[in-house]
Amino acid sequence: MKGRLEMNYFPLKGSKIKLYSEEMEMEEAHKAAEDLLNTGRTKEIVFIDQRESGWNMKEMQKYLTEIEEEPHNVTIYFDGGFDRNSTEAGVGAVIYYEQNGKHYRVRKNSLVENLLTNNEAEYAALYFALQELEPLGVHHLPVEIKGDSQVVINQLSGEWPVMEKTLNEWVDKIEEKLKETGITPEYCLIVRKKNQEADQLASQAIQKIEISSKKEI
Repeated sequence: MKGRLEMNYFPLKGSKIKLYSEEMEMEEAHKAAEDLLNTGRTKEIVFIDQRESGWNMKEMQKYLTEIEEEPHNVTIYFDGGFDRNSTEAGVGAVIYYEQNGKHYRVRKNSLVENLLTNNEAEYAALYFALQELEPLGVHHLPVEIKGDSQVVINQLSGEWPVMEKTLNEWVDKIEEKLKETGITPEYCLIVRKKNQEADQLASQAIQKIEISSKKEI
């Protein structure tokens, strides 16, 4: 979870000053808050999450302790490929997360049939990635979702309208899955070069090469 700090600073001379930090991971924000409190001149620190909810030091410490044993700081990379000749699609997902102080990477792909376009394959890839979060136990957390499909990212973030019936059905499926798991999506459009892992997985799926791995990194 990301957020920012708001605090009152009391200089040696003069009135108190209201200070605000940039957005950062809450673990980092908590460490910074402890250092600031140790100065003796910073008080009333509040953590503001991305939903604009406020947390005090005690509440944030409890939250960070509780999530340490669960998957958190989750990032998804997804990509879909469509072969017009065979009308087969490949979907790839790469999931990065932290748990118990360790960093992990999950790589999965799958061959999908009965799709009609590359855009539909991209939506199928994201849905596939969200399904792969369930066995990891990811729920009720913000998840950063990265892909190079302008259609998927811009439509799901509300920037572009969804005109096609088939794609609208995929939007409904994805939003229902997010609702079921309590996941808050943070959509991020990236260039294709930064999505090479997921792209390769999608291509391998079309080639009938199945990949399923989990690795500590």
